[in-house]
Amino acid sequence: MSVTADDVRRIARLARIAEPTDRVEALVGELNGILSWIEQLNEVDVEGVEAMTTPVKFPLPQRADEVTDGNCRDKVLANAPCSDEGFFVVPKSVE
Repeated sequence: MSVTADDVRRIARLARIAEPTDRVEALVGELNGILSWIEQLNEVDVEGVEAMTTPVKFPLPQRADEVTDGNCRDKVLANAPCSDEGFFVVPKSVE
């Protein structure tokens, strides 16, 4: 797979990046270099290698799955610009 100047211009337009025309050819070379490096990774033999998320094996900490209200309603409502009877008061958005 190789990238052309048209591809670079299209990618820049999709990413909303204003790329000067004199820089397009340099980007073509850089992107093609990156893609050739990625193709080299496809040559690595990974048969029998187990997928991992981290190089250190340790169990993830677990907590009890309990539903609580946090017991801090008044502290939360203190941050609201307007509250009434324990609820946030917000402007009406739909008539």
